[in-house]
Amino acid sequence: MRNLDITVLRSFVAVAEAGGVTRAAGFLNLTQSAVSMQLKRLEDMLGLQLLDRAGRGVTLTPAGAQLLGYAQRMVELNDEIYTRLTCQEWEGEIVLGVPTDIVYPVIPQVLQRMGRTHPRVKVRLISSFTKSLKAQFARGLVDVILTTEPQVGEGGETLLEVPLRWVGALNGQALKARPLRVAFCRSCGFREHVLGALDGADLPWELAVDSDSDMTVDATVSADLAVSARLHGHVPAFVDYIEDDMLPPLGAQLINLYEGKGKKGITQILCDYIRQGMMQAGAENTPRERLRETV
Repeated sequence: MRNLDITVLRSFVAVAEAGGVTRAAGFLNLTQSAVSMQLKRLEDMLGLQLLDRAGRGVTLTPAGAQLLGYAQRMVELNDEIYTRLTCQEWEGEIVLGVPTDIVYPVIPQVLQRMGRTHPRVKVRLISSFTKSLKAQFARGLVDVILTTEPQVGEGGETLLEVPLRWVGALNGQALKARPLRVAFCRSCGFREHVLGALDGADLPWELAVDSDSDMTVDATVSADLAVSARLHGHVPAFVDYIEDDMLPPLGAQLINLYEGKGKKGITQILCDYIRQGMMQAGAENTPRERLRETV
């Protein structure tokens, strides 16, 4: 029997989840050539082609897709064994702040992994708007925050650049109304950006919601009484993306990560789990034709 190298499997998983070698290499803190060499070593060891290099993108072959599930479990089990046996001194509470619209699908998976590998650490999740989270983080009330904003602030790390898209009710007609009725919370970071885009396109609008409740916005949009904007890949099931040439493009927003300095060590583990989750989510929500990397 031959033994598979966890380090090589980790590189394979990172490339598969990121959708490319460059992003995976950045996460692994390795050079692109080093990651490519590890992938070739794994293929040579198994005698199988795991990645399809024929196109301009990076895709898994049937053998690679079959390996991925096993490799993910082996890497996770390796990490769980290591942290359980070597990091027992870590206990206490971490406060994690995340905007409501990007809690799903990544954060529940992150909390689950932390519960498995660090059962003596309590992660307290709070959800609010980016402006509020950054204010609490600056006062030391939150240990780690994610934000959605057009730029990254001092000390922050950009995890993803995500398109901001128009959304409305399923098969809705609200997008045809003039003035266009739009729904945003008072504290929503997208509100001024979207309204500015409408003004720039000389498209008349009116606010359909005056509330700080996300549920109020969601109810208004799903009832086809207004349209709104959401990050691509973070849209609830009861609304849909709007494709209409009359509506101005909204560009993209950044999902940024900020880590406090008070609990270094344990917060680094949490941040690593968040990076991995966001990297996978970003690859899953990126059309394959946009991948322009080769191995």
